Amino acid sequence: MKIGIVSAGGDCPGINAAIRGVGKTAIVEYGMEVIGISNGFDGLIDMNTQALPESKLSGILTLGGTILGTSRMKPFKHQEGDTVDDKPQVIKENYHNLGLDALVCIGGNGTQRTANLLAREGLNVVGLPKTIDNDVWGTDVTFGFDSAVHIATDAIDRLHTTANSHKRVMVIEVMGHNAGWIALHSGVAGGGDIILLPEIKFDMKVVANAVMSRAEKGKPYSIVVVGEGIKTPKKKGAAEYIGKQILERTGLETRETILGYTQRGGTPTAGDRILATRLGAYAAELIHSKQFGNMVCLTDNKISSIPLEEVGGKTKLVEKDNPLVEEARNMGVCFGDKCK
Repeated sequence: MKIGIVSAGGDCPGINAAIRGVGKTAIVEYGMEVIGISNGFDGLIDMNTQALPESKLSGILTLGGTILGTSRMKPFKHQEGDTVDDKPQVIKENYHNLGLDALVCIGGNGTQRTANLLAREGLNVVGLPKTIDNDVWGTDVTFGFDSAVHIATDAIDRLHTTANSHKRVMVIEVMGHNAGWIALHSGVAGGGDIILLPEIKFDMKVVANAVMSRAEKGKPYSIVVVGEGIKTPKKKGAAEYIGKQILERTGLETRETILGYTQRGGTPTAGDRILATRLGAYAAELIHSKQFGNMVCLTDNKISSIPLEEVGGKTKLVEKDNPLVEEARNMGVCFGDKCK
């Protein structure tokens, strides 16, 4: 068999580990030929590919980013600057021109949605979930998430010392468009006093009162962890809005920090390397057994698969009664809706 691998959407730590997991298993265990599609789905339109023999898969396990490159081009959606009228049709033709028997699509929600649509077009597709946001439906966790949480937690740890030294309120903004998984996990791991998630509606009065209450109890500083996707007026930045509101309402010195793309860069954690390797290896197994139209997933620490049609169009969000939220509340963490 001849298989292609494409990475699409935003980059994250662990993609190369996944490419390696797919490729090495396909080559060593099943004797398949592997090619890489460069620059996301653009590569399938431009026929921009590269051979991926086993030798090219050595030494990439620890690398961040993706050796294949990536793009946010969505084949089934018209985008400004498009030069190809029927991108799905071109992709289908080039899939067959390349002699592919299957295509592995590594990506987040948008990529898995595209993978499902390509499967409907008759292509043999297997999805592999990656995103630092951890919001892909159907899997307990995505690779890239653990690395992002590690980076965010390290930043929060560092902010504790400067916040304590200057007796300031420190507001730190982490990634997560609509999902607050990074904010929740890094906030708890880093000892955040207030954690604001997109999924839990917050009240600035409650947030300000929580900060003042800590100050009145002799606690000289507060750490406020904010998910970038929280609702703010006039599309203001999350950290900027929360920081200014706290200053205006409490008079306490406040500083904001936005982590941004640092959360997506660098070498993957050991946990992400292992998860990406396991998911990638299982993708090759699915192809060998011709179980197409599925996304590899992790459920209860077991690697399995779920139909792509069940994944597309859904987002995994933090539930308001999530056990970690409840446990954090019981320790006095404020989520902006109510405080102990």
